[in-house]
Amino acid sequence: MLKSPLDVAIIVAFLLSVVGIGAAGMRRSSKSAESFFLSGRNMPWWLLGVSMVACTFSCDTPNLITDIVRNNGVSGNWVWWAFLLTGMLTAFVYAKLWRRSGLNTDLGFYELRYSGRPARILRGFRALYLGVFFNAVLMGSSSIAAVKIGAVFFGLSPLASLLIAMTIVGLYAVLGGLTGSIWADFYQYIVAMAGALAVAWFAIDACGDGGAGGTLSGLFSNAAVNAKLSLVPPMSGAGWRSTLMTVMVLPLAVQWWATWYPGAEPGGGGFVAQRMLAAKNERHAAGATLFFNFLHYALRTWPWLIVALASLVVFPDLDSMRQAFPAVTDQYLKHDLAYPAMVAMLPRGWLGLVVASLLAAYMSTIATQLNWGASYVVQDFYIPFVSPNSSAKHQVLVGRLTMLVLAVLGVLVTLVLEHSKGVFDLMLQIGAGTGLLYLLRWFWRRINSWSEISAMVVSFAVACFFQWGAKATGLEAWLESGWRAEWLDISAWRLLIGVAVTTVCWLAVTFATPCESDEKIRAFRSKVYGPKGELPRGIVCAALGCTAVWSCLFGTGWLMYGYGGMANLVCRGWVAEGIAVVAAALLLLLVGRKQRKGKQG
Repeated sequence: MLKSPLDVAIIVAFLLSVVGIGAAGMRRSSKSAESFFLSGRNMPWWLLGVSMVACTFSCDTPNLITDIVRNNGVSGNWVWWAFLLTGMLTAFVYAKLWRRSGLNTDLGFYELRYSGRPARILRGFRALYLGVFFNAVLMGSSSIAAVKIGAVFFGLSPLASLLIAMTIVGLYAVLGGLTGSIWADFYQYIVAMAGALAVAWFAIDACGDGGAGGTLSGLFSNAAVNAKLSLVPPMSGAGWRSTLMTVMVLPLAVQWWATWYPGAEPGGGGFVAQRMLAAKNERHAAGATLFFNFLHYALRTWPWLIVALASLVVFPDLDSMRQAFPAVTDQYLKHDLAYPAMVAMLPRGWLGLVVASLLAAYMSTIATQLNWGASYVVQDFYIPFVSPNSSAKHQVLVGRLTMLVLAVLGVLVTLVLEHSKGVFDLMLQIGAGTGLLYLLRWFWRRINSWSEISAMVVSFAVACFFQWGAKATGLEAWLESGWRAEWLDISAWRLLIGVAVTTVCWLAVTFATPCESDEKIRAFRSKVYGPKGELPRGIVCAALGCTAVWSCLFGTGWLMYGYGGMANLVCRGWVAEGIAVVAAALLLLLVGRKQRKGKQG
């Protein structure tokens, strides 16, 4: 438990400073709903990019990655590394389309692209479904980590941890709106990265023998760690086919384009779209998304991976963590607890800073989700369906009250969840099969509002079936036996079946129902489409961006492995970094050429 007065003082000072920074945007956010939810559409790319990555930098994220590494090794992270593909497409193709649309939320797309009563109902329903139900589950997932932080460091009960954390974050989020949240995100990201680096440093040191400080070479040579280091799943040993297909092939071949997941939506959406819509112009929207993807995948990954690997040495199993932290209930005693367990070993002063950094990560995510969810409820449901003639001040008041209600729902959901990985898999399952629609709806005129409705209903129904009905029917037992178990694990089979069923259904509905009128399609295209040739050029830029980021990510890992004792990997690491530099140079050249042509035109 955290007992040092210095640590407590650091945490209190940090919390007060966050509330002050976040609440500083109160005057600007109170002008109108657009100011409260979109910061007046005047945010620069670098600030929005940091805000995007801070939103995905929840305190449950290092816990999730620790869970993945302890069970599937470093290569298990392909389940989210693969989302870089959709992230780069968003940066170079869809960011410009979103910003040109001039919408208040991404749900406004439904009435911009589709017409009639189905489009209006779809927008209102999605506002409540995503803004309230789905958002509460996401906040619950993030808050699991807050519960574990409260138990490990303060000896608090789950309810006490949640009430304290939600009160603090709710205070500045409700007062400052999106402007306050974005500036708080910037500050919190700096603190969170400093904390992540500090944990990695001390985690290596904790792996030393006989009181001597640890080293990278000592860490990587440990038998428990060495077996987890590969960046590609092993192609030998028991169950290698299932592991390879589940953690790498399926994410790269299907998951990135076929599933909808917050922060990695195919075509952009959610809080990412909210920040693109808040940008100064389309160039700032694209720049923010590109910057986000670099920070998200290339910069912050390895500190978490180092801590996860070190935890295998310090806490080899769940029993070791149970003995070290008896205050943690069995409901929350999972492998993702290893990250806060490693943090608890830090010396005085550093411990306070790192706990503050974890709180920073948590608050930036929750503040974003509160504002994002309230923006849906107010702008896509309350104003269109309840009070279309309400004043600007009234709309802001409703937004603030909605945020308070969402905070309470987030607390209630957290109390019934257990660990982040389970929620991650459930979110992927709910969105399975909808991603392709979100990519194509900007360009394929045949898609209509019934396509969206059928995709949403079927994907949710399939997710519910796998959650509550698959065991009773014997389907799960069948999937876990014979050749099926050799090729994919049960979570991957669920995802693949969900993608197939949902995609077939919404495609059938699309061809069975009439497409939108020529007038509606022309109006949509004239508003969002750019110069001829923009799409293929954007795809080339996305490919170069993926090459640069992945090469930087893997090159960094190979260089650390090399200088940590595996010298044969140093050359591979430098080659990968060279490829990253070349790809980045080509990308900048192509983007610069496009901008020069645009100015000449």
